[in-house]
Amino acid sequence: MSSTADRPASIQTAPLTPERWSDLEEVFGGGRGDCGRCWCMYWRLPRREFEASLGDKTRELLRARVEAGPPPGLIAYRDGDPVGWVQVGPRADVPQWNGAKRLTAPTADAPADDPRVWGISCFVTKAGCRRQGIAGALLAGATSWARANGAEVLDACPVDTAGHRPPAALYHGIARAFREAGFREVARRRPDRPLMRLALGD
Repeated sequence: MSSTADRPASIQTAPLTPERWSDLEEVFGGGRGDCGRCWCMYWRLPRREFEASLGDKTRELLRARVEAGPPPGLIAYRDGDPVGWVQVGPRADVPQWNGAKRLTAPTADAPADDPRVWGISCFVTKAGCRRQGIAGALLAGATSWARANGAEVLDACPVDTAGHRPPAALYHGIARAFREAGFREVARRRPDRPLMRLALGD
């Protein structure tokens, strides 16, 4: 597991490898709630295929992706217990995130087919563990993981203001945390959703 000085000492992150699959299931509540229907396949499948697969099938599709490798994201652990998840990897690994009409669409200078261009597309915090620094630890871990695996650009499209939105609406992350981590805005296709970028070579 990895850790950094600016991350809460009791929270570490580790890549989602096959032997950690049960930890992801625990974070996702065993298949309950929105994340337990989606299983982070929304950005991976065409819309109709995704909607026809919700639930057990999306779970098995993600599990197959984890088995095939490389890890599609990181698990957060607090004192050894799984408490969060972030999907991070090359943009090409989440093709639906790159649609030209998406808020998350890539910019011309950082195309989705460039393996050095990565994205952070989803966060999940285990029920009962929110507002405890887990998302921040996952963001730091995702940044370190991307850099260590050859990424030169890391994109995200977080929510600019949390307001009174339900937690499920914040799975993109919160823009303030990305700004504090050094990300800068490179596009804004809707008032509340900036496309933000960290140049990892800087």
